[in-house]
Amino acid sequence: MASAGRIGPVAVPETPSTPNRIEPVAGVPLIFELSSEGRRATDLSPRAAGERRGAEIIGVELCRDDLPGFPELSEPQVLRHFLRLSQLNFAQALQFYPLGSCTMKYNPVVNDELAALAGLAGLHPATPAHLAQGALEMIARMEAALAEITGMDAVSLHPAAGAQGELTGLLMVRAYHRKRGEVRHKVIIPDTSHGTNPASCTLAGFEVIVAKSNRRGYLEAAEVRRLVSDDVAAMMVTNPNTLGIFEPEIQDIAAALHDRGAMLYLDGANMNALFGVAKPGHMGADIVQLNLHKSFSTPHGGGGPGAGPVAVKKHLEPFLPLPRLKHSGAGYEFDAERPDSIGRMRSFHNNFGMIVRAYAYILALGGDGLGMASRLAILGANYLRKRLQPHFPSATGEPSMHECVLSHDLEKRAGVSTLEIAKRLLDFGIHPPTIYFPLVVPGALMIEPTETESKEILDSFVDAMERIYDEALNDPERVKSAPQTLPVSRVDEAGAARRPILRWEKKA
Repeated sequence: MASAGRIGPVAVPETPSTPNRIEPVAGVPLIFELSSEGRRATDLSPRAAGERRGAEIIGVELCRDDLPGFPELSEPQVLRHFLRLSQLNFAQALQFYPLGSCTMKYNPVVNDELAALAGLAGLHPATPAHLAQGALEMIARMEAALAEITGMDAVSLHPAAGAQGELTGLLMVRAYHRKRGEVRHKVIIPDTSHGTNPASCTLAGFEVIVAKSNRRGYLEAAEVRRLVSDDVAAMMVTNPNTLGIFEPEIQDIAAALHDRGAMLYLDGANMNALFGVAKPGHMGADIVQLNLHKSFSTPHGGGGPGAGPVAVKKHLEPFLPLPRLKHSGAGYEFDAERPDSIGRMRSFHNNFGMIVRAYAYILALGGDGLGMASRLAILGANYLRKRLQPHFPSATGEPSMHECVLSHDLEKRAGVSTLEIAKRLLDFGIHPPTIYFPLVVPGALMIEPTETESKEILDSFVDAMERIYDEALNDPERVKSAPQTLPVSRVDEAGAARRPILRWEKKA
């Protein structure tokens, strides 16, 4: 397999001889180095008598002309520079991207085309409701579709992304209990939870109690009954969990919580294994948070804004964030007169472009297509698990859902770490899977192929993993020094995250 992946500029950690700076990727100069004084990409000079300059339009106080060293290039130079950089990056549209838990699904181009329609892309978020009836109807239809898919009673598309959806759900739980005259302080989370779960609990003012999974990797209702008390507000569960397996006792867990007045929050980050097959509402969930930028094919991470709708059962509907969409004789409008609501979580109602894309995805597949997508994702994960079993055994004996968590013995046999295996995959033009997560599995490799990858692609991934295993035993330094084919090999990732370089400074 030829290597197609590259990475862009990275942070270089500070050393006595190397000041913290941005280094150019080999063969691609920094845009500042392409600059030529006086060159322009756009002609800003007035072309007709009476035409106003920018300063006259927006105000002199908002204009700047003191940007020393600011790059001056023609439009073709700018376009070519950033296109070159984009081709040096790893992306789901360019390579196999089996990033477990995050569901790096291919984003269909037709969804982007629909979101770019002038009547949708050009719609200002402050447009009066009577001038945006089509968009509001789409929001209403999307809410209804997600309610049907999850088996819940009401949906809000308001939250900006998955983590904000988590916080929204927990704030609703708190408001619900306080409305009943109760102040509960604790939330139970599993030891296999997503890292955002305990963070969201803390932000919502709750204390975290950790429930231990059994040796087979799932939660037992008996463990939940042991932990739940009248001071527990809810339990957060990801189903399928982060080991990639279904929680078989989920209904009994819900019953144990409800018996003590607590609620079940189901983190829908792994919904890609469920839709069209099973519904969280039928499992006893009171709240479900979804990730449109995962299961529903909208851009992910740096590719676009997220979207984290929340779906709830009837008893929590009054507490959904503002505004709520309603239909009257005059059409659709937003309702802000809801005294039990937790209020706004953000300035505008949702990331509308993501709603359009996800709605197009749902319409294109329909109920049968969604079910097939989940089944194909499950099939792909189990195929990889079975083929890799001789060298990378599964962390659990339970059937895998949409992703599988594998381990290996190369650390003991050859001193080769999981990180080094991941770095070597880059040389094959493959983005590494999630590594070292969940934390309960030493040296974990969490692999999620999604439904969009062919058998040939999965086989090529297996071939690469088998070759890396052989290299680790016979030529370990080749793996430890990887990647060899990329412009940048190893960086201090912790240093880059803790000391990010946010501006360019011209060298003396």
